[in-house]
Amino acid sequence: MTNAMDAPDWSTIPAPVDDGAARHLEGARMPAIGLRATDGEMVDLSAERGLVIVYAYPRTGRPGVANPEGWDMIPGARGCTPQSCGFRDHAAALRALGVTRIFGLSVQDTGYQREAAERLHLPFALLSDERLELTRALNFPTFEADGATLLKRFTLAIDNGSIEHVFYPVFPPDRNAAEVIEWLSRSRRTLSESAG
Repeated sequence: MTNAMDAPDWSTIPAPVDDGAARHLEGARMPAIGLRATDGEMVDLSAERGLVIVYAYPRTGRPGVANPEGWDMIPGARGCTPQSCGFRDHAAALRALGVTRIFGLSVQDTGYQREAAERLHLPFALLSDERLELTRALNFPTFEADGATLLKRFTLAIDNGSIEHVFYPVFPPDRNAAEVIEWLSRSRRTLSESAG
């Protein structure tokens, strides 16, 4: 059994492909929908000022609890803990590049998410879309597992309520935060060069 903190051998896991399911998101406005956060706050991403990074993931597992049958063979399903730990470990670098807030997003309920946030020592909140309100409003990419609708893995860069950039598909998940940093470094450099 792989330790939850260790990234698996990604070459043994099927990589997700770009099926176009997130293509419509870039440039979209976030709808005014409140999401419960693991810190007790209600977060409306449409009202957040500045640059907000939201990484969406299917579900976090729990130590000692088996994943759904065939989980590792669902392209893009495995890796929620390594992805969250990547954003945890790169949170300061992201803030240094102008990110005002970081959130994880899944359809799991807040109580379930809180266990993961505490166990992984995340310095940011996880948001719950357990009623699929935001998912349906923006037609987020999803898949079915064990009778549940889960989010596919993607990351949004939201600037003052508008989606500026979409990372999709995300693979391997533990590189996602570093990819966001690379994109931010390039896009901010381009902005400063055009201003100069």
